[in-house]
Amino acid sequence: MKKSHTFYIGVFVSLAYSGVASALSFETLPEPPTNLVVIDTPDDAGNSVELDWALSGTDIFNPLNENASDTDPSAIVSTYSIERKISDANGSELDEADSNWQKVSEAGAGESHWTDRTVERGWTYDYRICSVGNQGDSSIWCDAEPVTPVMQMFNMSKVWLAIFMLIFGGFIAYYINYARSGKPLWVRKIAGLEAIDEAVGRATEMGRPVLFVIGIQDINEIQTLAGLTVLSRVAKTAAEYGAQIEVPTCRSLVMAAARETVEAAYLAAGAPDAYQPDRIHYLTDEQFAFVAGVTGYMVREEPAACIYMGGFYAESLILAETGNHIGAIQVAGTAMPSQLPFFVASCDYTLIGEEFFAASAYLSGDPLQIGSLKGQDYGKFFSVLILVAGIFIASIISLSHSEEGLAVDSLNYIKNNMLGSEGLGSFGGGDTDIEGDDS
Repeated sequence: MKKSHTFYIGVFVSLAYSGVASALSFETLPEPPTNLVVIDTPDDAGNSVELDWALSGTDIFNPLNENASDTDPSAIVSTYSIERKISDANGSELDEADSNWQKVSEAGAGESHWTDRTVERGWTYDYRICSVGNQGDSSIWCDAEPVTPVMQMFNMSKVWLAIFMLIFGGFIAYYINYARSGKPLWVRKIAGLEAIDEAVGRATEMGRPVLFVIGIQDINEIQTLAGLTVLSRVAKTAAEYGAQIEVPTCRSLVMAAARETVEAAYLAAGAPDAYQPDRIHYLTDEQFAFVAGVTGYMVREEPAACIYMGGFYAESLILAETGNHIGAIQVAGTAMPSQLPFFVASCDYTLIGEEFFAASAYLSGDPLQIGSLKGQDYGKFFSVLILVAGIFIASIISLSHSEEGLAVDSLNYIKNNMLGSEGLGSFGGGDTDIEGDDS
C-alpha cells in the first residue's frame, strides 16, 4: 500500500474517532430547561421580576422524567445557572459590565421559580438559564423575552384592607350621624372616671390638693393627649368644688399644654380668678429625678387624691406606692401593659388600655366623639368575627384533612394576604446580588 493511501486512511480514522468522541461527550451533557418566562412581579413597586421555567429532562426531580433512575449520572442536573444583562437603563449611565451577561443566581435541582429583587424600576433586563450537571458541564442556554419592571398603581392583594376600611368607616359615619340626630347612645360606665368626682370632692372636704400626673412622655404621644383630656375634666371639677390642683410635668411642652387646658377648664367652670398657673410646673426631663420630685411633694403636702393618666414606665410603682402610703384615693390610666399590674395593685381605680383612650368621649359627652367610639367598637366586633371565622375554617380543614375546596382556598388567602406569610417566606433566595459585587 502506498504511503499516501496510508496517510488518508489515518486521517479518516482520526476524524471518525473524534466525531464519535464528540457525540459521546454531547450525550453526557444535561438537558437544558425550557419555557423560560420572565414577568414583572404583579402588585409591587417595580422592584422585582419573576422567573419560571420547565425543569430539565435530566432533572431527577422532574415529575415528567419517568426514567430518572436510568439517567447518566454525569448528565443529572445539580443546579440551574441564571444570568442577566441590562439592555436599557432608562436614560441612566450604564456600566459596560452590566450590559454583558452576568451570573446573578443559582437555583437547585427541582426548583422552577426565582424572584430577582435587585432590579431597578423602568430598566429593561434580559435573562437566560442553563442546566449544570454533576461534572460542572452546562447545557445550552434557554432565553426569554426582555422585561421592564414598572410600579403598579394598586396592590390588588390588599383589597381586603380597603374593604375593611370601608366597613369600619361606614360604622363610624353611621353612628356619628346617629348621635347627631339626638338619639341616645349607650356607653357602659367606667368606674375609674365615675370616681373622679368622688376623689375631687374628698380633697375639697379635707382641704388638701389634687395631684395630677400626665406621665413622662412628650406632647407628641397619644397617651399624653389622652391624659390632657382627662385633666380638663378634673380641673373643671376642681374649679367647681373650689379645690386646688397640682400638675407637675416631665416635659416643658406638656407643661404649656397643661396650663392652657387647666385655664380653659377654670374659665368654663366660671372661676377664671381661681386659676393659678404656678401650680402647673415643669420639674425635669430625667425619669427618676422627676419621680423623686413628685413623691417628695406627695410626702410633704399629702394630697387627698392622686390621679395618674398617661404613659408611665418604672416610676409607676414608686408613685402608686407613695400615694398608697399617704392614704390618698388614687385613679390611674395607661396603655402600658407592663405597668398596669402595679397600678391595679396599688390604686383604687385603674383605666386599662382602651378605657383610657375612650375617656375623652366618655367625659365630654360630645355626640361626635361618642358616635366615633361606638363605630370603632362595632369595627372591632367585626374583626373578632373574622378571627372566629378563620379559626372555624382552619378547624374544618384540620378535621377533614382536605387539600382542596373553598375552605382551603379561603384559609390560604388569609394566610398569604392578610397575615403576610407568603411575603415573609419569599425573602430568601430571591435577594441575590450579582456575584463578586460587594456593594
